[in-house]
Amino acid sequence: MPAHIEDYALIGNCETAALIARDGSIDWSCWPRFDSAACFAALLGTPENGCWKIAPVNSSARSRRRYRDGTLILETIFETAEAEAALVDFMPPRDSAPKLVRLVVGRRGRMDFRTELVIRFDYGTSVPWVSRLPEGGISAVAGPEMLTLHTPVELQGEDLRTVGTFSVVAGQAVPFVLTYGPSHLPRSTPRDAAVMLEQTEEFWRAWSDRCQPAGRWTEAVRRSLLTLKALSYEPTGGIVAAATTSLPEQIGGPRNWDYRYCWLRDATLTLLAFMNLGYQDEARAWRDWLLRAVAGSPAQSQIMYGISGEKRLPEWEVPWLPGYEGSRPVRVGNAAALQTQLDVFGEVADALYQAHRSGVTPSEHHNAIRSALLEHLESAWHEPDEGIWEVRSGPRHFTHSKMMAWVAFDRASNLMHDLGDAVASARWRRNADEAHAEICAKAFDTEIGSFVQSYGSHQLDASLLQIPIVGFLPANDARVRGTVSAIEQRLVDGAFVLRYDTEAEVDGLPPGEGAFLACSFWLADNYILQGRHTEGCALFERLLGLCNDVGLLAEEYDPRTGRMLGNFPQAFSHVGLINTALNLSRAEGPARERGAAE
Repeated sequence: MPAHIEDYALIGNCETAALIARDGSIDWSCWPRFDSAACFAALLGTPENGCWKIAPVNSSARSRRRYRDGTLILETIFETAEAEAALVDFMPPRDSAPKLVRLVVGRRGRMDFRTELVIRFDYGTSVPWVSRLPEGGISAVAGPEMLTLHTPVELQGEDLRTVGTFSVVAGQAVPFVLTYGPSHLPRSTPRDAAVMLEQTEEFWRAWSDRCQPAGRWTEAVRRSLLTLKALSYEPTGGIVAAATTSLPEQIGGPRNWDYRYCWLRDATLTLLAFMNLGYQDEARAWRDWLLRAVAGSPAQSQIMYGISGEKRLPEWEVPWLPGYEGSRPVRVGNAAALQTQLDVFGEVADALYQAHRSGVTPSEHHNAIRSALLEHLESAWHEPDEGIWEVRSGPRHFTHSKMMAWVAFDRASNLMHDLGDAVASARWRRNADEAHAEICAKAFDTEIGSFVQSYGSHQLDASLLQIPIVGFLPANDARVRGTVSAIEQRLVDGAFVLRYDTEAEVDGLPPGEGAFLACSFWLADNYILQGRHTEGCALFERLLGLCNDVGLLAEEYDPRTGRMLGNFPQAFSHVGLINTALNLSRAEGPARERGAAE
């Protein structure tokens, strides 16, 4: 059985990533991209589906771990009464071929280790042909794919695994360098692991040192920012929602989705976090990725794309993988790419407006695409959609979707005003006013004293917490206070916020999931906006306490079992952490510059 989700750490090279358990086992990694087929898939099955464990022979050795300050270099320290050694894991920034480097470094006494490498290409099903390398190590080939491992450790085959034992003493370092490449090309030549370690550390520290301060939460913000950077795809500027697929929102249930793609919503919020912390290069790269991805007919815009802007993300099930703790099915691809979710127009318009205000100057080409999207939304916002939570029970007039259409028109009006185009500014203001009036008339339930999930519904939805955050209504408006109060009463579980009542069968799936961490951060933001700073800070500290030992968060949390749920690490959760930390540390609060609607 794989480790608990919260027991994993992430390493990556801004093109792909790997998850490493506390015991030194790499249980998930896809090469050469985030969305490639996994060659280590034990996370969703068993060790026979691919993993790579390096650990002390003495199973009673204690372990602890940390990231090197300001980096994505993971150190796992193993200790016994007689000895201590560190397992240093990292992925160098891409050069000629993607690599994963593991260094075992002796610190005290002598410690014996065992390495056990199980390579299974194509999501844990393809056993490669393994050959010894004359310079030391092995090559593993299956069809078009090849991994080469260079190491001085003597390796041998054992039950379709590659194993070896070795020892380290204080001051000694034993390297393992795993390199991916197409099988029809020559094998990579070995590189010095110590040099790659130094270069990787320089890369991450140079990047993270630019992070602006966030008061006493600066380190938590910097770790979350590093996580978001690790989820970005450097060649194109795309940002994936998470590094994994099919980690369940309910253990044993079917709510298992592939998050290794670029949701416009998640990536936009990540962009705003980058801009708020001074990372303009990432903002420009993402904006350019976005405008390439959505180029074409606005009616064909999607809510998500592949990391290079691919439109086709067909969803299929992997029958040979039993799923994380039996949570079936394991899915690859995501059928939600074909859904209509109107809120993404608002998120994109807001991001482009914030980019403009931050000095990321658009070109005429960018302006033309933005205008085309808004002209499409001018008529499309009246239609129902599947909403922010991607329900599979049919479209509705979701309140959050309509509100984000208002955001799109509001930000467009503000932008045109800034650019001196009074006619266009007035046009988008009329659309914003129309949307605002309709939402207030149709989405507020006077009996409940709260906005509701969709027109005519009596259900609540945590996305309504966005109302004051995006500036649709002020936080002290009685309707906003009533909405927050209703959510506190009906959607809070152990201080953490559920997205909605899954028992109401709104999403077409069996009921049951954990508390949604991003929504919980939104509640803290609402407290701050309402002047309830003590409550906001207390909730934020509780959420911060959910981070695992290396500062990572999944999508959801189960207050009853104390376990993380959903794909990991989750960009949406880390964006929420960053925003709330900034809101607490800055007097102006969470609302970015919005319209003046009352």
